[in-house]
Amino acid sequence: MKKYPVYSIEQFNCNSVSTDLYINTFKNHLVSHSFIEKPHRHNFYLLVFFTNGSGMHEVDFDRFDIRPGSVFVLQPGQMHHWILSEDIEGFIVFYTAEMYNLYFGNKKIEDYPFYFSVQNSPEIVLEEAEINQVLSYFENLIAESQSNQLLKRDKIMNLLDSIHIELARKYSQIHVHEAHSYNVKIKNLEQLLEQKFKEEKSAAYYASELHITLKHLNRICNEILKKTTTEVIVDRVVLEAKRMLLDKNWTVNEIATELGYDDYSYFSRLFKKHTSVTPTAFRLLKKD
Repeated sequence: MKKYPVYSIEQFNCNSVSTDLYINTFKNHLVSHSFIEKPHRHNFYLLVFFTNGSGMHEVDFDRFDIRPGSVFVLQPGQMHHWILSEDIEGFIVFYTAEMYNLYFGNKKIEDYPFYFSVQNSPEIVLEEAEINQVLSYFENLIAESQSNQLLKRDKIMNLLDSIHIELARKYSQIHVHEAHSYNVKIKNLEQLLEQKFKEEKSAAYYASELHITLKHLNRICNEILKKTTTEVIVDRVVLEAKRMLLDKNWTVNEIATELGYDDYSYFSRLFKKHTSVTPTAFRLLKKD
């Protein structure tokens, strides 16, 4: 089994010089990019809104049903794939954080509640009235992307931002978030964790690097993520182990070593404790 790819926007905008934005209907998207139904990752943000059809969307090994009104908001690096019905319809948008943040300046894409943490749910399900409201934004987004009107880029960016605002309002009705300063700390923790999780497993290390006490870091993690700092660290390690187990070029022993565990049996016990199956059993369950 080959290693699962990480796609960039250029690979979807094959007929365009744009490297930071891609807009399409989902049906047209599938015509040229059927490979997206295989597990893969992106180095950009993804927004998809389904208006018809059904199916399944797996995001970092969590499964979600697809139905009219399903919206998914994915961050860079998340592994996902789809199983879709023949009558699937909707809209799909790719964009980079750099493009978004540079345009708006005074706010950042990660300020939206569904992007506070990679552990937040990527799914938002809209009710019928909400579907109709958001649908008009997406239809205008498609029309504008196909036009050559004055200030085209500005209108696209403002339509995209309006979509994010509507989704943030819906998301915040479902998920209650604490003070903004806590969200910033969580984002800083995740960025540091992304760099160091293979070498550093100590919660105290991350507290020290973030210049706060371990007690305060645990409080932040409990308030925002409902987990201890140690659980957040282990969750990241186990997620990476799952991703690596899909690549048959890695032995389980090599994966343990790559993730910083010289004791293979300890790694195997840790994995089983958090997933209820051994690494080998997980690999067999996910076998194509």
